[in-house]
Amino acid sequence: MSIKLTSIPIDCTLMTIGLRARLPLAIAGLLLSAQTQAFLPTPLSVLESDALSPDASSIAPTSTAPTYSNSDALSEPDNINSAEPNIQNSTLSESSLKTEQLLSTWRQQVKADKLAQHTTWRRLLYFYDDKNSVLGKKKTESLVDDSSFFLSKNGQRDSGAELDAMLAALAQELASSSATDNDQAKTDTNNNSVLCRFPARVAWLTEVLAIDAASLSSECPELDEWMSTLAPEQLSIMFAQEYLDNPLSAFAHTLLRIDSKASIANPNQIDKAYALNYTVDGDPNDSFPVYATKSMIGSYNSAIEIDPYPEMLAKYLQDDERDTWTYQLSLTPAEVQQIMRHVWETKALKMSYYFTTDNCASEILRLIDVVRPQQNLLSQLSYAVVPSDVIQLLNDEQLLASTTYTPADNTVRQSQLNEKKQQRAQLGYHNSAKQTVNEIKSAQLNPVSSMSADGQTLLKRQIDVSDNNPIDRHPLQLGTIGIGQRGDNDYMDIGFRAGFHDTLDHASGYPQLFNLEGLTATLRLYDTDDNKPNQPDSVVLQNVTLIRGRSFNPVNAAKKRQYLGRQYRGDASKRWIARGRYGSFGR
Repeated sequence: MSIKLTSIPIDCTLMTIGLRARLPLAIAGLLLSAQTQAFLPTPLSVLESDALSPDASSIAPTSTAPTYSNSDALSEPDNINSAEPNIQNSTLSESSLKTEQLLSTWRQQVKADKLAQHTTWRRLLYFYDDKNSVLGKKKTESLVDDSSFFLSKNGQRDSGAELDAMLAALAQELASSSATDNDQAKTDTNNNSVLCRFPARVAWLTEVLAIDAASLSSECPELDEWMSTLAPEQLSIMFAQEYLDNPLSAFAHTLLRIDSKASIANPNQIDKAYALNYTVDGDPNDSFPVYATKSMIGSYNSAIEIDPYPEMLAKYLQDDERDTWTYQLSLTPAEVQQIMRHVWETKALKMSYYFTTDNCASEILRLIDVVRPQQNLLSQLSYAVVPSDVIQLLNDEQLLASTTYTPADNTVRQSQLNEKKQQRAQLGYHNSAKQTVNEIKSAQLNPVSSMSADGQTLLKRQIDVSDNNPIDRHPLQLGTIGIGQRGDNDYMDIGFRAGFHDTLDHASGYPQLFNLEGLTATLRLYDTDDNKPNQPDSVVLQNVTLIRGRSFNPVNAAKKRQYLGRQYRGDASKRWIARGRYGSFGR
């Protein structure tokens, strides 16, 4: 019996040959797919990892993009349109390759120059390595809690992770913007791009990484409109003197005046300027003790307000009747632009407001520190930042270029009143003169002001400069020593005052009859004979005062102060009574 087995080997051989023929094609297809996928845009979530660590930052892409030809694409007879997807894949691969090359170059420079720990970068993120604060956060963390301020999930604690996430997003946007042809799509995308959200960060990276500025040109309608409206060219710091009629405004206030080219050309044309005010976003319905306590412990958020400058100035000169001093800051136009870009980045942040450390005055120092990495202004006033101290510090650091004094309405009337009374003393008293004095005191009958009737222009100053320039003040902290006698016992007093001013102190730099004292204590040391009975202890705590303030109203004042709806006149002093709106280095 014969058995034919030849058909079986033939079938097996054919099957084997078929499998071997398909295997190389399958492998080639997988490799081609993997290689093409490697050059697709890298997801931002992957790039947000801590790529600036020593291991990650040293890794650079080494693969090359696959090439395609039209002949390969047309070799498929069943799909005549297959050439278009291949061309798109080629373009996408080239874009991805460019992105990876940019990132590789940037990361190498970041690592070489240690940019992740650069002072400017960390200050842009609210990291303050040299700032000590009793109520502040740890130096290793940003002061900002808002997650929208960071691209990396670890950005609040790791400036390196935030820098790498920023570079990854920037490179990805540069690649995608060149491939986007739809203008409306570009506008919608750019409003939320890193170029539009964080212009100060991008400007700094452009400088330190030598990025082509032309490649970063992007349409940011909201940012462009904001900058066009403000047109910032120059910044000045405006100081409104202490206002004892309101306890929380008793420590003075500072804000920034933003000048355009028009207001620089004519400083009296204040309708072309804006005011940047950093203040507390408190609840006006809270009682004064609650409001003050919450402002001290950071229970309120801060707020950045930008208003027309004439409106803000009128509140101080006319409503509160407080003299103002304006000092031009010695900043270049480029530094002014960078400060305003940073304000754009931070103007919507919700951050805790601290009455003594994070207030209107400290914010001005912080903004200057951002553009002057060599300056450490904020660290010089670590534990308490007071507006008058800030003015003196800026003067000591030669950051004040010019000074302008603007008297309040009542100051102008007071000058007129003093002049009239001198004339009365020379000519003798008569009834008509008394009537004239009363007319001078009346704001309704004598509406003199440093501002024009429409409130848009500063008028030429009509009186001499007052002796209340805060630059001329004595130091806030003072020590005292004195000797005296009580009965038969001699003693010596040793005291300390944290601030501010007593009526017996040197008056220059302060408002007239200004009296505000805080954190004062006195020890009395007696020279006693232990052998004698009924002798006082050798050391006695004589007094301790947390805070004390008095608002005086001299009999010859042109201003009538109000207390709970009643008018008090005469040579008397009244204790503080909270009334009206609150302030706290922010009003």
